[in-house]
Amino acid sequence: METFLAVARHSSIRRAAAQLHITEAAASAAVAHIEKQLGAKLIAKSGRGIALTEAGRVYADYCRSILGLMKEAHAAVREAETGRLRIGVVATAGEYVLLRLLSTFRNRYPEIELGLSIQPRDVLFLELTHHETDLVIAGRPPRDGGLITRARRPSQLVVVGAPGRWPDPFEATWLLRGSGSGTRDTTLALFDRLQIRPPTLTLGTHGAALAAAREGLGVTLIHSDAIESDLADEQLEIVPVEGTPLNRPWHAVTTRTPTPAARLFLTHIVDPDRVGDRAFRAA
Repeated sequence: METFLAVARHSSIRRAAAQLHITEAAASAAVAHIEKQLGAKLIAKSGRGIALTEAGRVYADYCRSILGLMKEAHAAVREAETGRLRIGVVATAGEYVLLRLLSTFRNRYPEIELGLSIQPRDVLFLELTHHETDLVIAGRPPRDGGLITRARRPSQLVVVGAPGRWPDPFEATWLLRGSGSGTRDTTLALFDRLQIRPPTLTLGTHGAALAAAREGLGVTLIHSDAIESDLADEQLEIVPVEGTPLNRPWHAVTTRTPTPAARLFLTHIVDPDRVGDRAFRAA
């Protein structure tokens, strides 16, 4: 299954074999063996590479979940204090919320092996659904994914720009995150609610959007956690916009069966004596 997922990810037998440090013949034989067992064609030629068939896409989803569950099972039977914790986090929360939580957690449980995945919100929840991460800190999870919010931390989305640069924010260029960002989706929903269509510039990351806002290129919708120092240094100011600020709390999310290490982390982050003003509240 790992070989098949590598082939699916790279759309190439050769690149998958190189990643796994096996021969192309071995990678091809592994896929052929699975196809024979299933009685279904999983890959097909596409241009110079290969592509998954519909059966291949379905099987790839199962492979991700099965392999994720196997790793989760290995972690679950170990002592929580010496286990492994895989955390997924969106970039803003990763930089401005999670670091203090991780620092105090690491000091408290130094034997736990930590792994971090920083991805757009949609990717993180897909990884969690496939048991490829143990816990996600991001915006609200999808309603139909079987995921559960265990704790929340208040946060607001505000519009910011260079001080004095944009008295009318609707004349400004709005600086957007990349596709898959929850903040981007919220910004576009705000446009619809206000019935406006201002010029936009997609910069990908929240860091790039903030840097562009500081330079006066436009305004951006951002979590208040990310701009505390910029406001204090007067590099940015909050720009009044109808409908803002928006309450968008951070969610700590797991599957229905969190691992022991994930449960330890959840207990840690709702304890203000341990983590101070970055503490979450149990859901």
